[in-house]
Amino acid sequence: MALADYSTQKKIQEGNIREFETLFKKYYEPLCHYAESMLKDIDIAEEVVQEFFYNYWRNRATISIQLSLNAYLYKSIKNNSLNYLRQQNVRKKYATQSIETQKEEETMNPQDEMEMAELNRIVEETLHQLPERCSQIFQMSRFEGKKYQEIADKLAISIKTVEADMGKALSLFREKLKRYNRVAM
Repeated sequence: MALADYSTQKKIQEGNIREFETLFKKYYEPLCHYAESMLKDIDIAEEVVQEFFYNYWRNRATISIQLSLNAYLYKSIKNNSLNYLRQQNVRKKYATQSIETQKEEETMNPQDEMEMAELNRIVEETLHQLPERCSQIFQMSRFEGKKYQEIADKLAISIKTVEADMGKALSLFREKLKRYNRVAM
């Protein structure tokens, strides 16, 4: 890493807000244009860049940059943009599945409707029985399609904590839904 990059990173790690602001002002606009080239929407690009800088400042003490600060920033924005696009694809997939499920529900017989209502009730009750963070992690994973690393980053916890909480949640769901053996978690 170049000496100037090392000096900038070191100052930011030590909590120098002015150095961070200088970095932000220098790179914000170019990074937004770079993100926009992938996302095709300037508003979303700005959100991605702003969220990156927020997380960069929040995690400044633990960030280790090997090559150059410039390369780190652009690679991070590329990864965050690609993650955003993946999340959008997951949301579209679930929206499509939701529409298909809704159509199926419209053609369900009364027995199926009762079973579906009971399953939904059990799922809601189980979510409320879980500790708050455990429930949040389960919902982020299963309903929002986030990967464990994304959840860990967003909640500022270790990936092992995410795995442990998912294990607890899945165990409770298996127990509560054991008589519905066709339901897969």
